[in-house]
Amino acid sequence: MDIGELLGLEQLTWGTLILVIVAAFAAGWIDAVVGGGGLLQLPALLLVPGMSPLQALATNKLASVFGTATSSVTYYRRAKPDIRTALPMAAIALAGSFGGAAVATVLPSAAFKPIIVIALLAVALFTAFKPQLGAATQLRFHGHKHHIMAGAAGLGIGFYDGMIGPGTGTFLVITLVGLLGYDFLQASAKAKIVNFATNAGALILFIPHGAVLWLLGGILAVANVAGSYLGSRMALSRGTAFIRVVFLVVVVALIGKLGVDVWNENIAPALAAV
Repeated sequence: MDIGELLGLEQLTWGTLILVIVAAFAAGWIDAVVGGGGLLQLPALLLVPGMSPLQALATNKLASVFGTATSSVTYYRRAKPDIRTALPMAAIALAGSFGGAAVATVLPSAAFKPIIVIALLAVALFTAFKPQLGAATQLRFHGHKHHIMAGAAGLGIGFYDGMIGPGTGTFLVITLVGLLGYDFLQASAKAKIVNFATNAGALILFIPHGAVLWLLGGILAVANVAGSYLGSRMALSRGTAFIRVVFLVVVVALIGKLGVDVWNENIAPALAAV
């Protein structure tokens, strides 16, 4: 059977398909624990011959929306996150992702990546040198102020997800830990609900453009769901310390990936022009 012809990508081979399925499974696992699975899934999709960047982005969101839905349900059943914070934050983040996607059509993402790398370096150092950060929930705001801060964070990170994307789940976790005062387990549980909303918002924008490859996206969604289920179960059983370690590993990987992008898109052209 010609898998490429079946999935509408004539140059797709079984080897490449297996690679992207494995990447989708691993991305689901990472997303379920701390976020940042797009570091694996999106680059893997971009390796598929004949797939445009827009199709890769749209198909990535299709798989991710199923994965984040799975981890959201699993966390909700076991960790019982406070949905009075998570749901309004998710709704505002969805609106933010629409705004970010609109800005992305007129501004180059390369202009923002150096700022993101610096922010991630600060996050990594802050988390590494504050071992008690996120060990227990100690809310820093209460009442209306808590919801205002959560909404502002959701709007900003949703905007970022629509505009650039990589590491959205990671930024959600560190914001919920560092700004609002949740432990890593509760932060991860809430982050999945918000990340589901941002993925859904972007997908809604991509569908009318005909950019989603539904058959391939469906296959990757199954792999992403399996990884998400396994990752969320591991995070729930092993707790905050495990999530903190995985969080630091993902942040370092994200710094490396975006750092290479900054070099190729900003620094190397500047040096070549000298």
